Amino acid sequence: MNNFGFIGAGNMGSAMINAIARKFEETICVYDVDSTQYEKFTENNICKCEDIEILLEKSTYIVLTIKPQYYKGVCEQIKDLLTPEHVIITVAPGFSIEEVKNLLNGHKKVVRTMPNTPALVGEGVTALCYDGQMIEGNEAKVIEERFGAFGKSFKVEEHQMNAIVALSGSSPAYGYLFIEAMADAAVKFGIPRPMAYEMAARSIKGACEMVIETKEHPGALKDAVTSPGGTTIEAVAKLEETGFRHSVISSMTACYKKAEKMSQKK
Repeated sequence: MNNFGFIGAGNMGSAMINAIARKFEETICVYDVDSTQYEKFTENNICKCEDIEILLEKSTYIVLTIKPQYYKGVCEQIKDLLTPEHVIITVAPGFSIEEVKNLLNGHKKVVRTMPNTPALVGEGVTALCYDGQMIEGNEAKVIEERFGAFGKSFKVEEHQMNAIVALSGSSPAYGYLFIEAMADAAVKFGIPRPMAYEMAARSIKGACEMVIETKEHPGALKDAVTSPGGTTIEAVAKLEETGFRHSVISSMTACYKKAEKMSQKK
């Protein structure tokens, strides 16, 4: 049985649930203490469970899409109901696999994941890590396929997870800030704001697709746009003069250090 069960149906959880339910035919179970959250689900293969016990009976893969502050309480609630076949999948930053295992009375099968908010529109990036000796080959395949339903999943080592926070977890915010700044400049030049936002966002989206589809080095793609003595090289030179790259690297380093500190504090 490959059934997935989700404990928690907030924005991220519901996006994941709906995406998996649309792509795969098996039943997706969901439990949330707030039953009004179930109104988000219309797919016929989504089972809205009355309690956690029913969800655990019907599901093999249990995804904890709840806020970090509720992890200890939920783990306490489910730890004595788990069977060796259950695979627990976490979605909270800061909880190591070992910590979750301890919260679950030493339950062996734990997967740590970190999706990002573009999962809400099917463009998420999810990092996955797990003990390859505990998670069998078919289990790993099932998890990677389901998490691929709302974007792209990447297998990483657990020690890389704090770097993933800076690289993909928090980075949508960097992109939004860049798009907002571009739109502000365009408004200054007389472009209507709604058009400025959309054109800036679509331009960045197109640049991202160029990197992914062509497999070219970003520097080579940048060079292809910067004609000698042209307008683009003027903009690039000003970005370099004002420390654009240094600012990005410094910001991501600050994000990484904060993630490290939060992990140690726990």
